[in-house]
Amino acid sequence: MPKNKTHSGAKKRFKVTGSGKLRREQTNARHYLEHKSSRRTRRLAQDQDVAPADVKQVKKLLGK
Repeated sequence: MPKNKTHSGAKKRFKVTGSGKLRREQTNARHYLEHKSSRRTRRLAQDQDVAPADVKQVKKLLGK
């Protein structure tokens, strides 16, 4: 049986923390930043946990 490959798009988008949680970057933080408030851009810079409903699928894509 061959090994499963890690999904290349998923490995660029998600990180697994030391405790096994999945983290992702927030959307809307890449361009048109001059129209967004400083408070909003600071908030968008923080990583966020993957939604519980998506964890199983993301782990499968990462081969975990």
